[in-house]
Amino acid sequence: DLASEKCLRDIPTHVLKRLTPNTRACVERLRTCQLDRPDLSRQPTSKLAAVLVLLYEQAGELRVLLTTRSKSLRAHPGQTALPGGKADKGDESLVWTALREANEEVGLPLPPTSSNIHFITTLPPFLSASQLLVTPVVVLLSSPLPLVPSSPSSLTLEGTSNASSNIPPNTSSHPVLSSLTPSLTEVDRIFDHPLEAMLDPRLLLSKGEPLVDVGEDWPYGAGDVYHPSDVRLDAFDGLIYRMHRFRTCASPIKGLTADILITVAELAYGHKPIYGRYPSDPSSGSSPEDADLEGGSYQALVRRRMEENERAFAVAVEKGEQT
Repeated sequence: DLASEKCLRDIPTHVLKRLTPNTRACVERLRTCQLDRPDLSRQPTSKLAAVLVLLYEQAGELRVLLTTRSKSLRAHPGQTALPGGKADKGDESLVWTALREANEEVGLPLPPTSSNIHFITTLPPFLSASQLLVTPVVVLLSSPLPLVPSSPSSLTLEGTSNASSNIPPNTSSHPVLSSLTPSLTEVDRIFDHPLEAMLDPRLLLSKGEPLVDVGEDWPYGAGDVYHPSDVRLDAFDGLIYRMHRFRTCASPIKGLTADILITVAELAYGHKPIYGRYPSDPSSGSSPEDADLEGGSYQALVRRRMEENERAFAVAVEKGEQT
């Protein structure tokens, strides 16, 4: 991807050598994964979006940067999100869209200001409930200094939260992360989460991760760290959709954000989650015709939306309309 090379540097050998063997193996799997990335050049810009999956190593494990959206926003208020948003016509690529949005939302330095942000890969687009094709851009944040082993902690630093919290602030070991500031209008909180826990949520308990108390953000059992449910979504043409919910130190990871991070974790660690990812088993309550074996029904839906968008785009171009 030439556009990504313009925006971000590749991962230097000395950065890879500094990672623990397990993290280095995860990054290499992501870098070399063979994915069917569709051509999005015939999609209307208004239907495209991108999110930044920013990974970094702390205490020997990969963690991912997340935000809690402002409760004053009209769309998905108070929900967990990856930094990102809709593409602008001036964006040179979806990689730049993700970086630009992360800069606006949390103050992540744009290249070439920060030489510590390295491109790993992009994933095929996911479909949001609002019918946007969302491209995840996966990057690695390298440390300018050798990481000092410490207990994994939330990035809810003093000055990185616009909302009150019962969780005491912690200090990040990375100067770039420590400098992040949430947008007053878009983000209530910046935090992080262990990537591997997207495949096995029980790791949150065994590793002593700080978890939000039972209440508004986690209205489930005190001992629960994962809560799925299956729903039929009109926005997905009546497809049975499994809503994954993961407990965190802040707002839960669910919906599209969960789907993206599960995929990233599967690719990075090379195995599937301990739970059923798709509503394809009898225990899901769905009928056999609703079974979504390995996400095939969802992938077919994404392809269908892309074809519909392409037809609409072709008509608009023929009429000379803006898209």
